[in-house]
Amino acid sequence: MIFCVEDDSSALGLMIYTLHAAGYDAKGFGSGQELFATLLTERPQLILLDIMLPGEDGIAILKKLKAKRETAEIPVIMASAKGTEYDKVRGLDLGADDYLAKPFGMMEMISRIRAVLRRAGQGEKRKLLHTGNLELNSETYAVSVRGERIQLTLKEYNLLYIFMENPGQVFTRDQLMERIWGMDYTGETRTVDVHVGTLRMKLKECGNHIKTIRGVGYCLED
Repeated sequence: MIFCVEDDSSALGLMIYTLHAAGYDAKGFGSGQELFATLLTERPQLILLDIMLPGEDGIAILKKLKAKRETAEIPVIMASAKGTEYDKVRGLDLGADDYLAKPFGMMEMISRIRAVLRRAGQGEKRKLLHTGNLELNSETYAVSVRGERIQLTLKEYNLLYIFMENPGQVFTRDQLMERIWGMDYTGETRTVDVHVGTLRMKLKECGNHIKTIRGVGYCLED
């Protein structure tokens, strides 16, 4: 789970959408107050923290995170339009793991998150996923069945990644719609069924691992 703290709702929506498309669970917050309220019950893998926030700024939030034993070890990437060397050094000196200068591209954001998670020892488990004779490499985006490369569209790959990253977890069609197509998608949930059907066909015998949960959605079983 990645927590994003950003007061610009448009930017936050794009960040959450991109993280979902890359296979990460993500939640967005508009202020430090919202963040700390959620931290009482949840612990993310990483926090992406904007410096320029209403009320408490990102630097003050970072100090609080690093001062508490419960949150001190959570990796933090700072982000700000204030791209001066002073701001960057200040954040890193206070314990931030990396820094993104706005405006930044979504591919750069994902790349930096993956790098920080690898350094924190949380990223390696995401690299190579197996279910039976099915293999997915999340770094090269390669999918193979019995060693034979399978060509998937981006949507099909993202569906498969979500299933393989969370074996046994049941996803509703609405959950898959939000994570793959985005929060603002207005199409029918039938779109999910069509893509799952095509994915099963391309995966050949391994497509049987994707089970339909009647009246609910789908899950991956070994």
